[in-house]
Amino acid sequence: MTSEFAGKSIIGNKMDATSSLFTILYTFSASLLYPVVIILMILVVFSLMLIGEFISEYAKRRRNTSDLEKYCNEVRKHVSSRDLGRAASSLRNIKQNYLVTGFAISAADHLEKDMVSSVEWLSQDYEIKMAKRLEQTRIVATISPMLGLMGTLIPLGPALIGLSQGDIVQLANNLMIAFATTVVGLFAGSIGYVLTQVRKRWYWQDMADIDYILDSLEMRE
Repeated sequence: MTSEFAGKSIIGNKMDATSSLFTILYTFSASLLYPVVIILMILVVFSLMLIGEFISEYAKRRRNTSDLEKYCNEVRKHVSSRDLGRAASSLRNIKQNYLVTGFAISAADHLEKDMVSSVEWLSQDYEIKMAKRLEQTRIVATISPMLGLMGTLIPLGPALIGLSQGDIVQLANNLMIAFATTVVGLFAGSIGYVLTQVRKRWYWQDMADIDYILDSLEMRE
């Protein structure tokens, strides 16, 4: 009898420990619901701001390949003749997308100081700037669906409890939260994904133009 009682006591202690662990997990996951919803709303507002920024950037974009080729040929000619002043002036005449134009102006400043070797470092700095701008939309595209899934799964626990107790109101409210967070997360994530893909193509194009400018400077040696 004593051994049987001891066995039941051990089993009871294990069940209590397991129940306590599950209770902690449930409490922790349930406490994440409001932070998840708040962050999702912030991401939605941020994604709408990114749309406005995207439209503004699109309106300012301009690319004239013939104009770029013309001034790069001038730069190549002046650099070959070691006329760095005129080469820098030709670089400043390049009017392309704002990142390419900004790089050309910065390269002209380095060229006037006879710091051609640092122009390569400058191009890498602009590449990092492009990657930084892509990070914003890429993070939104990645995080939003994850948070939407969390917002879907967290209310399912209370919804199932309400179902088991016959509380239809609790079940309906929690399912409404679950579906709403899914839709909101997918909405913000899809915006981030589309903007990331389009901007990636833009910046690949800009880097190709920057590389072309770099090629026009390499003939100095």
